[in-house]
Amino acid sequence: MSGVGGAAAAFDEIAPLLRRRPDVEAHDLVAADASDRLILAEAAETASDEAVVIGDRYGALTLALLRAVPSMRIRLHQDAVTGEHALRANAADLGIPLDSVSWHELDRELVVGSGTVVLQLPRSLDALDEIAGVVAADADDAVRLVAGGRVKHMTLAMNDVLARHFADVRASRAASKSRVLHAARPIRGAAEPWPRRRDHPELGITVCAHGAAFAGTSVDIGTRFLLEFLPSMPEAGTAIDLACGTGVLATALARLRPRTTVIATDQSAAAVSSARATAAANGVGDRVRVVRDDGLAAQPDASADLILLNPPFHSGAAVTAEIAPRLFADAARVLRPGGELWCVFNSHLGYRPVLERVVGPTGQAGRNPKFTVTVSTRR
Repeated sequence: MSGVGGAAAAFDEIAPLLRRRPDVEAHDLVAADASDRLILAEAAETASDEAVVIGDRYGALTLALLRAVPSMRIRLHQDAVTGEHALRANAADLGIPLDSVSWHELDRELVVGSGTVVLQLPRSLDALDEIAGVVAADADDAVRLVAGGRVKHMTLAMNDVLARHFADVRASRAASKSRVLHAARPIRGAAEPWPRRRDHPELGITVCAHGAAFAGTSVDIGTRFLLEFLPSMPEAGTAIDLACGTGVLATALARLRPRTTVIATDQSAAAVSSARATAAANGVGDRVRVVRDDGLAAQPDASADLILLNPPFHSGAAVTAEIAPRLFADAARVLRPGGELWCVFNSHLGYRPVLERVVGPTGQAGRNPKFTVTVSTRR
């Protein structure tokens, strides 16, 4: 245990060197914080030569464990593909081998037989419920879950969620504005199946969602507004739903335009799984190709005629206006000359000048009291 007990000290060594790239980087956006250190300190008495790590944002947990115990076997789940890329890049910078690390979906293979699970708490209670259910169903009977976060992002409801899946739940004392929840004695059979689904008769669509998917089984109001403009969009050989979430736009477009090849892409594993399920539930699973990607990195230049975008403005818990311009640049690269980017955004964000500069001539297609829909034509 002494090696694992050194993980908090290892964190102190590596944390200042960690970066977020390829995710957004800014002076007020950090790659690691005090909650990571507290998780490692609280896990010191439970971890041994193996651990499951869930929600490691940019590698702070995994790399500190490996620095303390180089031979540790780690099974890892990161929802954001940018987190995976950042962890690999940080490991290379620090000279930490990843030979004993394996990446997994949020499923049985991730946790089966594990005695130690460390978790950076998600903000969504649904995400926590799905994670806790997976751990409780298939980890070892003696598993210890050590889940931490910043106090400002934690609620008492998190304790209640964990208590549905574990007989013993307790909270640590707060330190450095962070806190850890400990859970043990898993309750088998308590988890309800994911993804969840909900019919939206007013839209003629069924939405499926995993716990970490944005908006869950609801349809956010920006997406609802952009859906109104689908009939006005041009015929396209290839169309992309960029930052697709649960795949509502991709599914609706595939149903409306049977001859169009539709690609849905998102950096989130939960979103990608949700979008696949949504397309299948609406009978277009064979015509919507869903890709987990950092923006449109996997798409060739000048390969799409139409791109739909409801851009996110959160990077983890932080609100930032830096995400949308990066997605606009991706769209500009991937659109063919004359292709169109249809975008919906909160009107106060004023993205139109950026779209004009990055993509091409941009007009307003519609506006309501909260949102603006624009259409930008690739030069």
